[in-house]
Amino acid sequence: MAMGGVLRLFDRGPEPAHLDLAHDGEIYRIEINRSARSRRFTLRVRSASRDVLLTMPARASMKAAREFAERHTAWIGVRLARLPRPVPFEPDAKAPLRGVDHTIVHRPGARGVVWVEAGARGPMICVAGERPHVARRVGDFLKGEARKDIEAAVARHAAAIGVRPTRISVRDTVSRWGSCSSTGRLSFSWRLVLAPPYVLDYLAAHEVAHMLHMNHSQKFWTLVGRVSPDVDRAEAWLKAHGASLHRYGAT
Repeated sequence: MAMGGVLRLFDRGPEPAHLDLAHDGEIYRIEINRSARSRRFTLRVRSASRDVLLTMPARASMKAAREFAERHTAWIGVRLARLPRPVPFEPDAKAPLRGVDHTIVHRPGARGVVWVEAGARGPMICVAGERPHVARRVGDFLKGEARKDIEAAVARHAAAIGVRPTRISVRDTVSRWGSCSSTGRLSFSWRLVLAPPYVLDYLAAHEVAHMLHMNHSQKFWTLVGRVSPDVDRAEAWLKAHGASLHRYGAT
């Protein structure tokens, strides 16, 4: 009983996964990440997920974490305000497809589901059906186009270097554009179809090359460069514009 009482005395109990801070009429949600490698508090505004991450030392107190975050609420507000505005998939909105802006046009009386056609003011993504279904149908269409492009690019690069993926997944990833497991399973972000085609092609080559080199050695980069001619251009595009792809389809 005594030992149990001592344990309860020092047990902090479950910690919150986030903090909510008020500033200038806004509420900022701060996600918490304890890290054994961290020696100080750090704040990072993540443009892809449009949120804030506070990384803290493993032994630091939540009281100290809150005080640190509260001292930087003005900075958080400025950084969040600078993020590109979300672009929902709704009528008259513009969304890129393979690097080219398309206007979303609602055609409630038309037959079909979603299709692309040329318009007097540029290409359009046309959507049939009722208004509440527009966003979901555009999202499903873009994900389907992404899968087609990714599977074609993977097949081409895999044949060129003599490997065969065991599976290809297309998801809405946030932390990375693609990944390769030790078992040959490849995963990609569907949002790559929003970028110019050479960006998607490069990412496909990048992950396929990992099937031979599970590292970023010189041999790996030589192989990537052999099958994809746009490594530098694609890396530069992703650095400049990649984060903005996550705003499309947001509400």
